[in-house]
Amino acid sequence: MRLNFSSEIEAADVERRIIAGIVVPFNKVGYTSVGPVIFESGSIKIPDTKNVKLLANHDSTNPIGRAQSFQTNDNQITGSFKISSSATGQDFLIRASEGLIASLSIGVEVISSKPSKDGTLYVQEAVMKEVSLVESPAFSDAVVTKVAASEGEADQTPTEPTPTNESEAVVDTQTTEAVVTETPAAETVEASRQTIKASAPYITSSVRSPIKSMGGYALHSIKAKLGDDDSALYVRAAADSTSTNPAFNPTQYLTNMFVSNTNFGRAAIDACTKATLPGAGFTVNVPSLITGTDAAPTVASTAESAAPSNTGMTSTYESYTVTKYAGQQTISLELIERSDPIFMDQLMIQLERAYLKATDAAVIAAFISSGTAATATANTAAGLINFLSTESAAAYAGTSYFAKNVVIGSGTWAAAMGYQDSTGRPIFNTTTPMNSAGQVGNSSIRGNLLGLDTFVDVNAVATAGADNSAFVIAPEAVTIFESPTAMFSVNVVSSMSVNLAIYGYMAPAILQAKGVRKYKTS
Repeated sequence: MRLNFSSEIEAADVERRIIAGIVVPFNKVGYTSVGPVIFESGSIKIPDTKNVKLLANHDSTNPIGRAQSFQTNDNQITGSFKISSSATGQDFLIRASEGLIASLSIGVEVISSKPSKDGTLYVQEAVMKEVSLVESPAFSDAVVTKVAASEGEADQTPTEPTPTNESEAVVDTQTTEAVVTETPAAETVEASRQTIKASAPYITSSVRSPIKSMGGYALHSIKAKLGDDDSALYVRAAADSTSTNPAFNPTQYLTNMFVSNTNFGRAAIDACTKATLPGAGFTVNVPSLITGTDAAPTVASTAESAAPSNTGMTSTYESYTVTKYAGQQTISLELIERSDPIFMDQLMIQLERAYLKATDAAVIAAFISSGTAATATANTAAGLINFLSTESAAAYAGTSYFAKNVVIGSGTWAAAMGYQDSTGRPIFNTTTPMNSAGQVGNSSIRGNLLGLDTFVDVNAVATAGADNSAFVIAPEAVTIFESPTAMFSVNVVSSMSVNLAIYGYMAPAILQAKGVRKYKTS
């Protein structure tokens, strides 16, 4: 089955031939020809990025570009695609920048799935086969976030179309002289077609490699990276004979791994309500009925023929400042042209992570400056339980909304995992029915404490029991107004370098201070 997920373009930039955006969200329902479908978090495996093509309307005979990079987190997969300078690629680029074709759609090969009672198909494991530009959105949470076009850039990536019937099931059986056994391939599903393929096993004894020198090894290594399957076989064959030809096996550096300690996400923002930032202005004004001068309509017991309660509603505006968050990197022309493509992928990932960390830290700061201090409590298991229970009730009493989340620092997280009752049994770190106080493990960045969804945040105060080391949150009391992030690049001719920046705008709005309860030590 092939599943198409898409929605409209949100932003456009006419500087480069790039289309980027959310390819597929996780844990959201998409409607296809096979009915409702949900991809579980981490269910989609991505093959070698350079082999993923961007098609037009899932037509494998009409490729218009190739993937440059993908980023995956618990919520979604985002991708960036270089558009071909062919006439077809130029046509789709123009149509996308003008909003005439405005959706990205993923095609996957389903490996493992299970249906639910309501007919929804839950995909547990799948492999990305291609991504397409389409017109009709099937999954509203997938968005194209950037279109960048430049007439001067030509696409050097080769395309290899594979003909496939777009409208009906196709059975393609291949055999070899040595083996006639058919083995069915995994099922691939698309919103507009179902394809079943069967092929015979690939049989080979050995590969005769033309690599006879260091130069030949380098040449076929480059061709292999550009998608030449024969050269990839030659390189593997040469590497297999390193015992007799060690000089033909130069030092290799891993490009599919990158050591980093920046992968923290935005726990505080995930614990709040999120909204799109208005398109203009540097202040967000929200009507309010919670200040001392405001008045809400009233209803009272009224005697027969008596006048009803008549309290005129008066309201004010609560104002929240829009702030820009931006980061920059200056890159030499030599580094851009001579480095491995993985460098740019990782640079973009690290810029994005830096943006996430800065905006999350700003929300923690808003909790501290505008939230309500809790009743002081001890740095013990009983103290934590008292904080969670007392302040959950206080949040409801002060806002009329239920507290649903708690954001904690790493120290409180560690303490919660170690808390025990009088018999030595863990309080928050067990799954047995004898103890239902919650579940917080050493790999659970999101867990449960006394029924509150628990978010561990690296930007919160790390010391357990310290002031502001935990926050009980009523999500409706806090709204995070945020714009999409964008990339900005400028060529610096004098130094032959490029300034690359990421930026976006955000306004954390603590709508009701009593809905954010700050931990306070006794």
